[in-house]
Amino acid sequence: MIIENFAEGKSLLHTTDPRIKICLCVPYIFVIALSNSLYTAAAAVLIALSLIIISGLRLGNVLKSIRVFFWFILLLWVVLPFSIPGDQIIRLGPLRASSQGVLKALAISLKSTAIVFFIIAFLGTTKVFSLVHAMSHFHMPKKLLYLTFLSYRYIHVIYMEYVKLRDAMRIRGFRPKTNIHTYKSIGYLIGMLLIRSYERSERIYNAMLCRGFHGRFYLFEHFAVTGRDMVFLSIMAATLMGIGWMEWITKIM
Repeated sequence: MIIENFAEGKSLLHTTDPRIKICLCVPYIFVIALSNSLYTAAAAVLIALSLIIISGLRLGNVLKSIRVFFWFILLLWVVLPFSIPGDQIIRLGPLRASSQGVLKALAISLKSTAIVFFIIAFLGTTKVFSLVHAMSHFHMPKKLLYLTFLSYRYIHVIYMEYVKLRDAMRIRGFRPKTNIHTYKSIGYLIGMLLIRSYERSERIYNAMLCRGFHGRFYLFEHFAVTGRDMVFLSIMAATLMGIGWMEWITKIM
């Protein structure tokens, strides 16, 4: 859900230290995911939506970028109300929707939406290289960080290789159907894509060696926490505690 197109900007969230955003994003995700109250989930959605607005991102573009996510939410609403037993509210032939199933689907929808919005607001407003740099400050394994960065950097290259192979098949008259020939052709496509990806990775690695790469990226710029970052951290930490307090209150009521 990290779209680097959203990383361009000069808003408060764009200029906040990435280390602070990571420190905030992780507990927010855990607190929201473990919450059981609809009020807590709804409040989390409103807070995350406010962060999207503060970051200056266009809500239409954000929703468009996560439209696949909403298809999964729609699937939940198709399945959960009819699969969880409880008080019947709707009957469609042999299918019976329960109020418990509807509430479960609503809770999952709200929590999932809040988490996705928080990830976009906190992490989507930061360049991938800056995120990797920030994670290195948390002493994550170097090889894992380099692998993450290079995988993201060249996933578009692999996709373009796939487009070339797909277009070549179409020019030769290939039309996908439900038969053995189609399955074999798709298998050949995947195999050739793996071979070309491996060959491209070898060329990239040799090019990096020619440029003096010795298994480490050298950084010329480093992060610096400002007073504004600390104010933002304090406000968001207080907001997180407010969400936790709301969850606790709803449990004891």
